[in-house]
Amino acid sequence: MSFLDLASLQKSFGTLRVVKDFNLSVEKGEFISLLGPSGCGKTTVLRMVAGFETPSAGAIRIDGREVTGLRPNQRNIGMVFQAYALFPNLTVAENVAFGLKVKGVGRAERDARVAEMLKLIGLPDLGGRYPFQLSGGQQQRVALARALAPQPQVLLLDEPLSALDAKIRVSLRDEIRAIQSRLGITTIFVTHDQEEALSMSDRVVVMNGGIAEQTGAPFEIYNRPATRFVAEFVGTLNLIEADVADADGGRVVLAGQPVALGRPLPPGRVTLALRPEVVALGRTPGRDTVLPARIAEVHFLGSVIRVRAEAAGAVIKLDTFNRPDTPPPAVGQAVELSLRASDLLVLDA
Repeated sequence: MSFLDLASLQKSFGTLRVVKDFNLSVEKGEFISLLGPSGCGKTTVLRMVAGFETPSAGAIRIDGREVTGLRPNQRNIGMVFQAYALFPNLTVAENVAFGLKVKGVGRAERDARVAEMLKLIGLPDLGGRYPFQLSGGQQQRVALARALAPQPQVLLLDEPLSALDAKIRVSLRDEIRAIQSRLGITTIFVTHDQEEALSMSDRVVVMNGGIAEQTGAPFEIYNRPATRFVAEFVGTLNLIEADVADADGGRVVLAGQPVALGRPLPPGRVTLALRPEVVALGRTPGRDTVLPARIAEVHFLGSVIRVRAEAAGAVIKLDTFNRPDTPPPAVGQAVELSLRASDLLVLDA
């Protein structure tokens, strides 16, 4: 039995159905990310788990206990908000101790727990400071410590990194994942940033229009998208239109040449999807499909050169590593692109 179970959750605000039918089973200690665009329902799901919103239908169970009708303070859940939500008139130590004090934990035990939490987040000597004396990254660490101090069964993170600059975000997401793994706490993380979701999670739930379009490990979500929306939303994608030459045999015509995809296809025309990293510049051993192309754009980014090439009636994006002894291709240059037919995803099938 799963540790956290969300069964057929629905939420409507008047006539607007924000969450339509959401199901998710989370194992103890798992790190799950809810990923999707603004308005897809991910934060509403999180708020229902926290108890801030009441489901219109469905059930929420934590460790086998029904909590759907319980108030937030009855669920033993820790939550970290996007805007920190620290008490400005309390010191760092007092902020971290707040939940413990509400639970009636004794002073000695409370002080010991606060010291443990401040050490865990790497701020052992800043307990006497006030939030305004801290950087944004430090404030978010304190918010995390405050959520973890009462030892919740489930940790909820509502886009906690979106207010930070890029460098701090990368550092803090690694710290959050390390702390979560060390404590073994079941965690749900809401984000619209695919890199955060893919790099931090055990599993990712891609949401769209109030439903979960696909749930799976980051590798599966990226490489085996179940729907067109998932394929286009997660990562960079090249889209190529192709005519089906043999529907049962799984063959299409691409740039005037037959390509065998090895699976049945619908008749007519299909949209093929191709990740940039599976496309190589020039003929490459092991790649069975070669497309004539012309370079449209070249962007030098240091270690990587980003290329846009026109091929098969589409613009194909690919990245190639910088080599000091090999100049990048020139705009307008005729080239060949090579790929494996097995790397082509059929989105219309």
